[in-house]
Amino acid sequence: MQSPSRKFNVLLAFVALVVTTVVPARAQDWFKTETSTGVDKIRIAAADFKQGSGDSAALKRTFDSVLYADLSNAGIFDLVSKSLLPQATPGAPSEMNVQQWSPAPVSAAMVAFGSATVQSGKLVVNGWLFDTKNVQYPQVLAKQYSEDATDDSARQIAHRFADEIIFRLGGGIPGIAETKIVYVHQAGGSKEIWMMDYDGANQHQITHLGTVSLSPRISPDGTRIAFSSLGKDGWGIRMYSLVLGRLVNFPSFGGTNLSPAWASTGNSLAFSSSRTGDPEIWETDANGNGAHRLTSFRGPDVSPVWNPRTNAQIAWISGRSGLPQVYIMDADGAGVTRLTDIGYATSPSWSPNGQFLTFAWNRKYGPGAPGGQDIYVQEVAPGAGGSYRWVQVTHDSGRCDFPSWSPDGRHIVYASTASGKMEIWSMLADGTQKRRLTTNGGNDMPNWSWK
Repeated sequence: MQSPSRKFNVLLAFVALVVTTVVPARAQDWFKTETSTGVDKIRIAAADFKQGSGDSAALKRTFDSVLYADLSNAGIFDLVSKSLLPQATPGAPSEMNVQQWSPAPVSAAMVAFGSATVQSGKLVVNGWLFDTKNVQYPQVLAKQYSEDATDDSARQIAHRFADEIIFRLGGGIPGIAETKIVYVHQAGGSKEIWMMDYDGANQHQITHLGTVSLSPRISPDGTRIAFSSLGKDGWGIRMYSLVLGRLVNFPSFGGTNLSPAWASTGNSLAFSSSRTGDPEIWETDANGNGAHRLTSFRGPDVSPVWNPRTNAQIAWISGRSGLPQVYIMDADGAGVTRLTDIGYATSPSWSPNGQFLTFAWNRKYGPGAPGGQDIYVQEVAPGAGGSYRWVQVTHDSGRCDFPSWSPDGRHIVYASTASGKMEIWSMLADGTQKRRLTTNGGNDMPNWSWK
């Protein structure tokens, strides 16, 4: 049996340093049912937009490709292949004949179309969404955008139009095309905080501290990033302002301080601190004031995350019973419940609706045991018989870790060595449509923005 100090070292090394069973069909069916929109996927066509001025050709190509990818990634559409689309390119409602889009082989229920032109240095995009089954009143959505004529503007306009479509057709849930992902990128001996668009574009460095920084978490209003970083006084919580473009003051607590997490109100932070000797879960306000301890049990407690729907519960990882497992408790530290029963669990993330946790779990962990670490999703409330239903959503070679829910609840971003290097991947929450977002290696600990 491992000693308490040995268990502490194993878990702390895994969380801080980050060196880098197939589920029964009925379990998968249960999870798809629980997380689906309740309707079949909508078959939608995204026509290439009609080009206006000659100098808009490259920007229009960017817009067309990004819009198509955003709708494909949404997880709620059956997107018509462009090879099946009619040859006509409608640029306005007067040029759209929905009867060309509804029969086979297109068989589209909805059509997105419009025009893109450059006027006085501005990219002007007019977009429409039509219902092909409503010949008399087909218009569902009409939007106009005008931004500087740049490739980035073309991308952002496509993201905004895609999110409008997703919101209208996806049950009133905002899309994620305009969201961001923060993550850790290793270069040489340092690890810095980076950020990218949800689809992997626009990857850029945020911090330049020349040390090891981990566990970035974006504030609910998108203005700050909390993270842990190794400084002259050890591991501390740092705060970076995306508005000011620099670090802002956050108090030093002493000991090892790791894995900050925001409450959805933006008013509170939970994190792990060993300031009293044993790593425990602590809470402060958003500026680091009013620190108070939530756990008090021998064995390391790390990686807290709030229930974003209620902020009344916190999930975290504890080694109090041996190997690290997932626990939940009330926000005041009462009502402690253990969710996982075996193996080695890490890195929980709570779904936006408060019903599920996703985490990394090696269920075969132990001396000489085969198997790997994959991403799982588990119900927070027990089902019949008091058991917690769970489903495995990755079955890849290599290690998978650090899952984070998207704000629409339909996607999960995570880190994986499936390609041979540690990279950031995304997938639908049921494990389908896996996509690699980074390709240069050394990328880890992703966190999806709140909006």
